[in-house]
Amino acid sequence: MKKTLIKYPFLTREVEIYERENGHKIVLAHKEGMMVNVSSWVKTGSINENDENNGISHFLEHLMFKGTHKYKVGEFDRMLESKGAIVNAATWKDYTFYYVTLPKGIDNKDFKLAIDLHADMMMDPVFPAEELGAPFDVNDSTVTDKRERHVVIEEIRMRKDQPWTKVYNQCNKNMYHSHPYKRDVIGTPEIISQLTREDIDRYYRTYYTPENMTTIIVGDFDHEEVLNTICEKFDFPNRLTSPKVEHIPDKPVAGTKYVESSANVGTSYLMFGWLGPKAYELKESICLDLISLIFGDGSSSRLQQNLIEKLPEKIFNIVGTEHYQFKDGNNFFIQANFSSEAKDRAIELIKNELANLLDNRITEEELLKAKKRTKSRFAYAAETVSEIGETIGYHMTVCNDLKLIEDYLKDLEDITVEDLENVIRKYLSIDNAVISVLVPEEAK
Repeated sequence: MKKTLIKYPFLTREVEIYERENGHKIVLAHKEGMMVNVSSWVKTGSINENDENNGISHFLEHLMFKGTHKYKVGEFDRMLESKGAIVNAATWKDYTFYYVTLPKGIDNKDFKLAIDLHADMMMDPVFPAEELGAPFDVNDSTVTDKRERHVVIEEIRMRKDQPWTKVYNQCNKNMYHSHPYKRDVIGTPEIISQLTREDIDRYYRTYYTPENMTTIIVGDFDHEEVLNTICEKFDFPNRLTSPKVEHIPDKPVAGTKYVESSANVGTSYLMFGWLGPKAYELKESICLDLISLIFGDGSSSRLQQNLIEKLPEKIFNIVGTEHYQFKDGNNFFIQANFSSEAKDRAIELIKNELANLLDNRITEEELLKAKKRTKSRFAYAAETVSEIGETIGYHMTVCNDLKLIEDYLKDLEDITVEDLENVIRKYLSIDNAVISVLVPEEAK
């Protein structure tokens, strides 16, 4: 096995990365205390889906908890939660990950149980037909089955009714031409209702391969013993390699793109969206994090102060920014909830604030404050085993390089106001923005 050591800020020992001959990566991170975190990150999400199976990654995530040949459905959660464990999973565009956080127990007994159960779930899920539910016509209202297929479909329907989801999906779809990121991670009822057990099993065996998976253990434990255990239990039966697909990142829209829709809402919602740098392009990604803090994150941000606290007329209820980081290119958003009768005024005001990021220069004081908040967040993320596990998983899976974390604080400290302005000019031009607006049906 190839071994690499990484100097992880705020941890007392170097993080160990082991790459096995089959490509499976194992990361061992030392954190003093009685809590441990066990997780596996898989390099698959909506990025590996198409119009026929969109949502299968998230559906599979649900079905992974439905038992193995060794443990029946429900036993995994029951056994671990009885030990005080937090058990969960998440699916996003670039990844799906599964984790267990719990106290180690006397003589590490509960920790060993967690590794055993987690490995068994990752290596040998059975996707029982009685838990999956049969394919059905999604328009047939007489079907009242409550199995997992219907649980996911109900989750989709509930989420689709949320205004922020509507305005985000509309913005996200229009930011892309052909890249898989344009699709909603959760999929559609029409697709989920028709996926078969064979579809699920084929997708699992195609993408849950050793080269696509990183297993991370964070806590205070015997590294050699745990390493040997992980190598033994993660045997990847009948799985060798995944297809190598490189997606060409889409170019930003040429000219401001405006899209509007209506729904049964009382106020209006909007998002300005842009494509950004790839996640591993660390300096520019940090710059966008800082810009987000200065521009729209928190009570002292420019958008909050200028559009809510100081604006004479009451137009905005909520206004802020988000920066999402992805392997093939980040997203930057301005989002707002506002009075419907002031739609044109609201859009104009946000455009003015965007222009003022350059016309009314970011100050050294604003930059210093944003750096301090970023350092605090980074330090906080090294306080718990679960946060450390997520940070490592993100860097290994989305950035393909945990070594970036060694230089993070130095790169953060070196960033100047001029760097922020260059990133604003490069990525946040109004000419490359998608503006998504959701208005009440009567307003439309």
